[in-house]
Amino acid sequence: MSFSVTKLAPAIVGPCEPTPSASLPLSPIDRAPGMRRLIDLFLVFGQPAQDPAKVVREALSRALVSYYPVAGRFAVSDNGELAVACTGDGIWFVEASADCSLKDVNNLERPFMIPKEELIPCPPPQVSQEDVFLMLQVTQFSCGGYVVGIRFNHAIFDGVGVAQFLKAIAELAKGLARPTVEPIWCREAIPDPPKLVPQGPPPVFQPLALEQSILDISLDRIDRIKSQFTSETGQKCSTFDAVGAVLWHCRTRAINLEPQADAHLAFPVSTRRLLQEVLPKEEGYYGNCVYPMAITAPGEKIKKASVVEIVSLIREAKESVPTKFSRWVKGDPREGPCMVPLEYGSLCVTDWSRVGFYEVDFGWGGPIQVAPLTEDDLIPWCILLQSPAPMRGVRLLLRCLLKEHLEAFHDQMSSLV
Repeated sequence: MSFSVTKLAPAIVGPCEPTPSASLPLSPIDRAPGMRRLIDLFLVFGQPAQDPAKVVREALSRALVSYYPVAGRFAVSDNGELAVACTGDGIWFVEASADCSLKDVNNLERPFMIPKEELIPCPPPQVSQEDVFLMLQVTQFSCGGYVVGIRFNHAIFDGVGVAQFLKAIAELAKGLARPTVEPIWCREAIPDPPKLVPQGPPPVFQPLALEQSILDISLDRIDRIKSQFTSETGQKCSTFDAVGAVLWHCRTRAINLEPQADAHLAFPVSTRRLLQEVLPKEEGYYGNCVYPMAITAPGEKIKKASVVEIVSLIREAKESVPTKFSRWVKGDPREGPCMVPLEYGSLCVTDWSRVGFYEVDFGWGGPIQVAPLTEDDLIPWCILLQSPAPMRGVRLLLRCLLKEHLEAFHDQMSSLV
C-alpha cells in the first residue's frame, strides 16, 4: 500500500522583529573542509497536535530574533575566509500533510514506508543547497501526530547547537517570552591554528557498498559491560565507551581483515568544556565544538582483546584530548584533528543519544523517534540513538558492513550482548 505526502510551496520565514546587520566570522572548526554540507534528520512526534506547522512556524520566527545569524547567508570576509552576513533573509519552511496515520507507517521505523525525501524540505531549484543554513518541514499525519524534518548546515551548527536551536523554538512555542538558554556567536573566540601546507596529492575516495541495519542493545546488557569494566579496573566507563568497545570488537572480528592490517576507530569528542576560558559562558554556543579523535591498532590485537581492554583504549584516547587539542590550537605541527583512512578497516562512531534532540517538545510531548538520514558510504559508520519506548537502551544505526559480513557481525554481537 502506498501513502502520499502533500507539500505546500516552500516559504521563507524571517525574524519577527528587526535584527542587527553585521558580518560575523566562522571558527576554524566551522570552516574545516567538508563542514559546509547539509545534515538531514527528522523527529517523529506521536502525540496528537493542534496545527503544529503554524505553531512551529510562528515560534521559529520569534527564535530567529535571538538567533539572527541563522537567518543570514554565507559571505567571504576581508581576509578571504568563509563568514556569515546577517541579512535577516530567513530560512526555508515547508508545511505538509500525509494521508495516513503514523501507525499505518509503523511510526516511520526503518525501512521507511514513506520516502524520506517526502519528509524533509527542499528549497526551490534555483537555490544552492550548500548555501542554505537551515530548513524545516512540519508534516502532520491523519492521527494528529507529526514529523519535523530538519536540514542544517554543519558549518553553522554542530549537533548540540542545532538541538539547542530546536529547543529554543519549542520553548517559544509553549509560551516562553525568551529561550532559557541565550545564544552566543563568539566564533572568533575559537583559536585559529597556523595553516599547514597539505603534503602529497589529495586522497581518492572510493565509495563502499555498505548495508544499513538497526540493532538495539538493552540497558541491562550495557550495565553488565560497565560493571565488568569496574570490577576489573576499579574505574567507571560511559555507555559510549562500553557500546563503542563491543561494536569495534565485533565488527573487527566479522570483516576478515588481512592479518597485518590495522583497525581504526574514529569518534568526535566535545570540546565545549575545554573552551570555557575563551567562551563567555558555559551554555549558548551553537557552533562546532568537536575534536575528531582516532585510535589505530593492529586488527589482530582488537580481535583478540577483551571488551574491557578495548574500553580502556577508548578511555585513554578520550583522556588525551585536552592535551592534543591544546597543542593543536597553539599550532603544534605534530597535532591536529585525528583522521582515519577512508577504507573498510575504519569505523566512525557518533553518539546522538545525548545531543539534545530527545528533549525537543513543542507542547505535545517529546519525539518518539529521532531518525538521522545520512547515507554516506565513504567510511563505515554507526550512530548511537535511544531505543524507542518501551525499550530501554541504545539503538545502533549501522552502515558499516558489506552484505557478506552482516550475519557474522550479528552473531558476534549476540555472543557478547
